[in-house]
Amino acid sequence: MKGLEECQSNHPHKDIIKEVKQLMPKEENLYDVSELFKVFGDSTRTKILAALFQHELCVCDICKVVNMTKSAISHQLKVLRDFNLVKFRKQGKEVFYSLADEHVVLIYEKALEHVLEKKEEE
Repeated sequence: MKGLEECQSNHPHKDIIKEVKQLMPKEENLYDVSELFKVFGDSTRTKILAALFQHELCVCDICKVVNMTKSAISHQLKVLRDFNLVKFRKQGKEVFYSLADEHVVLIYEKALEHVLEKKEEE
């Protein structure tokens, strides 16, 4: 990893700083974004999202795809539901999960695209 590039001078650009401060989201919203990234920071939850990106799945199918127990998957799905990343529908005794909306699809797509782009450069 290369060293961090730093300014060689110490003269802040006051007009830009003022503009950026005015445009910054509220602290509570930044906190919520940070918490959302923490949810994505778990590889099990990311695997579940990757599976649901491909297809709506019932809990049993998710277990088989990610090779985990039903209780472990249920715990992770609760976290994903709490952050509005997945939704579910019941069909008889089965519960099917899918990505909550297009925002989640875009977040996942862009994250994967970013990772793959970096690997192609190496």
